[in-house]
Amino acid sequence: MKSIIKSSKKPGVQEAVAEVSTGVEKPLGIIFMCDYQRLTEIAAELKKKYPETPTIGTAGICYHGTTIGDKSLLVMTAITGEAQLSAGLIRNLKSDPLSDMWRLADSVKRVSPKTDDTLCLEFCTNNEEALVSSMNTVLVPKGVGLAGGTVYGAPEGKPSLVAFNGKVYGDACAYMVVRNTNGKAYVFRENIYDKSDGPVHIATKVNMENREVVELDHRPAAVVYAEETGVDKNKIVDNVLKEPFGRIINQDIYIASMNGVTSNGAISNYKRVNQNDALYILKLLDYKEINRETRGQIKELVAKPSMIFAINCIYRYMLFEKEGYLNEFLKNMSDVAPFAGYIGGGEQYNRQHVNQTMVCAIFS
Repeated sequence: MKSIIKSSKKPGVQEAVAEVSTGVEKPLGIIFMCDYQRLTEIAAELKKKYPETPTIGTAGICYHGTTIGDKSLLVMTAITGEAQLSAGLIRNLKSDPLSDMWRLADSVKRVSPKTDDTLCLEFCTNNEEALVSSMNTVLVPKGVGLAGGTVYGAPEGKPSLVAFNGKVYGDACAYMVVRNTNGKAYVFRENIYDKSDGPVHIATKVNMENREVVELDHRPAAVVYAEETGVDKNKIVDNVLKEPFGRIINQDIYIASMNGVTSNGAISNYKRVNQNDALYILKLLDYKEINRETRGQIKELVAKPSMIFAINCIYRYMLFEKEGYLNEFLKNMSDVAPFAGYIGGGEQYNRQHVNQTMVCAIFS
């Protein structure tokens, strides 16, 4: 697959779009990210510049190489050749995402996926579990992987938004199904946490609507967490970078990040936990060594990737920034391949919505 990644720090919308579009002629598809304040205008300006090109995008913290930020930064990934793609919009995520799956089915049909050559990239605003389940009714039978990010960073009181073909939408998912016609396409996950020495717990009482774990092993969840970690109940959320929850599915760990503790000892999370799910309290591993292994594994999959598009959780961003590792991480990934992506409030990886994870779309 052929692609071009460009970025601009110019504050003016027309100037920024002009800079990233220089040398990009008739792209097959565009994925862009920018600051919230300019999202509507940049979406419209890109559509004006490339009226026939399918385009998806969102707003928040984004990166290109070692450049990262959410102020006056526009990052555009243009797919320019050796690919087939189809983009679309899924509406009404809160109430009925399944009703728009015919659009995704049509997109998959249009690209005619083969073995390990097609994936779906998406940005969504909410209700990730229902969205992922709905999308996989279409994607899994065709062997199409999913890599996505939940919109993060909308100003307080403002709605999370995605962009599709020049317009912006709330309560929606903008997606792009991409088939690499001259190579492979893979979805890859990096997890920097593992099970601690503590026991497995069963979520014996949950509030799925509020994403709360009310009880673990028939006891208040906050009490169980505090006893195992030695962290005061009032400090549980502050400990999320070191010891989040991990949901265990077929020996795989899917992270659930805590975001609140209620007066009755329930712990709310960014990922839904189901009744009777098996949960561990995780421990942070040597993330530098894991990322070194990740880079090696990517090179084993694809010796010379043409592009890596990655969604990193906001909590990974906070951890790496706190530890002074963020620039090194971005440089190391950029040494593997042209590298761009988004800081999300959650990540979608194949059949799961996860937290505190990096999800990569890798093309040869």
